[in-house]
Amino acid sequence: QVQLVESGGGSVQAGGSLRLSCVAYGYPIDTACMGWFRQAPGKGREGVTTITRNGITNYADSVKGRFTLSRDNAKNTLYLQMNSLKPEDTAMYSCAAHYLAGRGCSLQSSFTYWGQGTQVTVSS
Repeated sequence: QVQLVESGGGSVQAGGSLRLSCVAYGYPIDTACMGWFRQAPGKGREGVTTITRNGITNYADSVKGRFTLSRDNAKNTLYLQMNSLKPEDTAMYSCAAHYLAGRGCSLQSSFTYWGQGTQVTVSS
């Protein structure tokens, strides 16, 4: 059974940093397309960043230059380093995964597995 568990959320002031973690259970993360998504209150879910099996990353324009996605295969963990946080980054952040090669790996891809999410709140 595949399970994704996020942690690392919290409350910070604008300009601050947080690092989110997503531990995967049940499959090796380097065989999957993985990503981080966020949803703010009253808004739809937004893709933040994805990483392919080969380690190629892709970012939403709104976070480019501020967020960095990385992967530790030995720990089967995905990380999202978030710097220069803004109030508009406030949202529930969730990691997601799929391992269907034919599905592609982008912010618009359909993901099969989702974590419960971790809340990030940025105050001005």
